[in-house]
Amino acid sequence: MKNLLKLEELAQALLALAIFNHLPYAWWVLPATFLLPDLSMIGYLAGPRVGAICYNLAHHKALAVAVGLAGWWLAQPVLLLAGTVLLFHSAFDRLLGYGLKHATGFQDTHLGRVGKAQPEPAPAHFIHQPTLG
Repeated sequence: MKNLLKLEELAQALLALAIFNHLPYAWWVLPATFLLPDLSMIGYLAGPRVGAICYNLAHHKALAVAVGLAGWWLAQPVLLLAGTVLLFHSAFDRLLGYGLKHATGFQDTHLGRVGKAQPEPAPAHFIHQPTLG
């Protein structure tokens, strides 16, 4: 299932690249704008709940599609660019395992926990108890 979801994200990233290819921008613009959605992490300065809301808004694909469609409908290439960058960035993030955030903390996502794995404590029956006697 995990590979199927990654394939879906790859398809969305490739769709964003195909759309970008038809925009009136040089190719360097995509890598130059790629990390802009991550500015939403500034919301974490106000706490994990506000941070998650800001991050999820900037990384939600429905927003990317809405902005892109608005740009297409209004004939505004900059809006179409913004929607394309948002879609490409979000799909690429999900390919790497970074999902939408829970309010409990940045590492808690809808795809599971990200970051350095915390070692789990050993079950009590595996802990050696010294015996007296």
